[in-house]
Amino acid sequence: MNIHAQHRQRVKSRFRNEGLDHFEELHALELLLFYALPREDTNPIAHDLLDKFGSLRNVLEAPVEQLMTVNRIGEHAAILLSLVKGIARKYMISGDSEAPLNTMADCGTYLVNRFLGRRDEAVMLLCLDAKRAPLCCRVVSEGSVNAAEISTRKVVEAALSVNATSVILAHNHPSGIAVPSMPDIVTTRRMGTALAAVDIILEDHIVVAGRDYVSLRDSNYYDPEDCRLMV
Repeated sequence: MNIHAQHRQRVKSRFRNEGLDHFEELHALELLLFYALPREDTNPIAHDLLDKFGSLRNVLEAPVEQLMTVNRIGEHAAILLSLVKGIARKYMISGDSEAPLNTMADCGTYLVNRFLGRRDEAVMLLCLDAKRAPLCCRVVSEGSVNAAEISTRKVVEAALSVNATSVILAHNHPSGIAVPSMPDIVTTRRMGTALAAVDIILEDHIVVAGRDYVSLRDSNYYDPEDCRLMV
């Protein structure tokens, strides 16, 4: 076994014995790259990635095309790195039960996990049954989203398709803070009125930024009762 192989084995053994808790970002990234670059010394490559993107989080959130601009990072390695955030998101939501979401804090936590690692804006619709158990949570718009352009018809059809009693709209601000904009407020009221017309309650609209979120209802920007009175 050569020196390079011995180093890899030491790093793997350390992970098996300790987990990742005591690994610095550099060494965690170096270990991950072992499985995309089996014949390379991944330590300097990990250094290059961190130098370019600034942190492990930024590396794992970088698009494949940008990752491939780093020396010795080909498509195979770039896809592996890009996969991590998506796998982490699936891991976070796979443990969600179908228990009722009785409070807005329950709903906020449920929704925040579904935006984990997303670099682009997305709009999600959480559909609840009469006992407030989740029926589904689906993306109804994604890309560079202006909340004012969310399709009312698409939202209403999605809610009707699962016989939802009530729904919660959510979207993220990937590079900002969880502060509702005026278009967010106008769109929420428009959606609430359209859903009330088919006897579905839009309970709230949640704006997510990282692990933080803001409820339009709790912030007094939206009241479902107002929408029902307008129908």
